[in-house]
Amino acid sequence: MSLVIWADGRLVGQGEGALSAVDHGITVGDGVFETCTVLGGQAFALTRHLQRLARSAAGLGLEAPDEAKVREGVQAVLAESGPIEGRLRITVTAGIGPLGSGREPGAQTVVVAASPAVMAPEGRCARSPWTRNEHSAVAGLKTTSYAENVVALADAIAKGGDESLFANTVGMLCEGTGSNVFVERGGELVTPTLDSGCLAGITRALVLEWAAEEGLPVREATEGELPFSVLDEVSRGEAQLLLTSSGRNAQPVTWLDGVDVPVGEVSKAAREMFERLCRERLDP
Repeated sequence: MSLVIWADGRLVGQGEGALSAVDHGITVGDGVFETCTVLGGQAFALTRHLQRLARSAAGLGLEAPDEAKVREGVQAVLAESGPIEGRLRITVTAGIGPLGSGREPGAQTVVVAASPAVMAPEGRCARSPWTRNEHSAVAGLKTTSYAENVVALADAIAKGGDESLFANTVGMLCEGTGSNVFVERGGELVTPTLDSGCLAGITRALVLEWAAEEGLPVREATEGELPFSVLDEVSRGEAQLLLTSSGRNAQPVTWLDGVDVPVGEVSKAAREMFERLCRERLDP
């Protein structure tokens, strides 16, 4: 089974029309989404993802998604998909609306899709020539207005990478297009704070929580600790990088801007920890 799609109460084919052409999620990107890892046919950390979906909707000024409806879609898609290893995406939009930015009250659109996927054990990063605006109205929200990330990722792929890393407007390390970033130096892993403008990643939070349980030296950065120039240390082999996301779990970086870079010992330990615990604790 490849891609399975559920839209507003029914399973649909990949090429089958399922949404209105004037759905506000299509015309202006007025919606929110979550992507979960699927382990043996079950969605990992679904409760946390649904909680963040609601937070993102509130941040956009949308009504809270109908959690029962979303869970119905998740159940239908995973039942059809079978015991896959892959990913599941939940999308909730403002529903049918005008061609402009203004909204009209109405029922939200809910789409759930799942497909098999294989996680790469290593990541390849390039520095983005663009910045993340930590003061944006949608900073820290997981919205369907994703063009900025699409452009930055395409730039990284053209350079030979698979992820692009952003600075924020004050020159601090922020995040990737679809991942959080940790820097390993001095024997510990350090990640930018949410004030940097990065997404409050589910995997990021679990790495911090589980590392504390297991005694791994992992923490959030102090003010000014991770300027974007810290990537120069990575290029010189003086520091290392780890990416976290639902599409990567905890993934060490082995290439930055055309240079092979080593994997840190704490990064290796964090990856091993996450791979073990994510299967032991399906809905942490």
